[in-house]
Amino acid sequence: MIRDIIENDNYKILVEKQIKENILFLLEKNQEFSITANIEPITFNPELPKVIKDQMHKFSLFILSNYTYTTIQVDDEFLSFEAGFGNENFGSVVKIPLHSIFQIIVDESILYINSVATVDKFNKDLKKNSFNVFKNNPNNKKFN
Repeated sequence: MIRDIIENDNYKILVEKQIKENILFLLEKNQEFSITANIEPITFNPELPKVIKDQMHKFSLFILSNYTYTTIQVDDEFLSFEAGFGNENFGSVVKIPLHSIFQIIVDESILYINSVATVDKFNKDLKKNSFNVFKNNPNNKKFN
């Protein structure tokens, strides 16, 4: 069954590597691109105003061009970049887990599709695990 594949942790790791390699290839070629991503596990720093975040869909489009393109950073787990949101162009650093990137788009054509981005357990577990790490840090006991 397909769920046994896309919900498998080893398959998730494989997909993360493929997404990273695709992004690095595009960066090497100096090719601007867009992504759609599952916003559940995405972090914004600073946090987006509620009025802006409420307008975002579960799978939202991010256009990585111009200034935003120049701020892209990628590692083994995350893609991050600076972007402006809403009419006021509210600035925030966007940090997206690689497995949550659903599509990579170049010139309005889909280059890569990732079915793992639709798996709720990976996207919800990430936030829960991040909070547990925060909670278990002795320096953060006052926030519990």
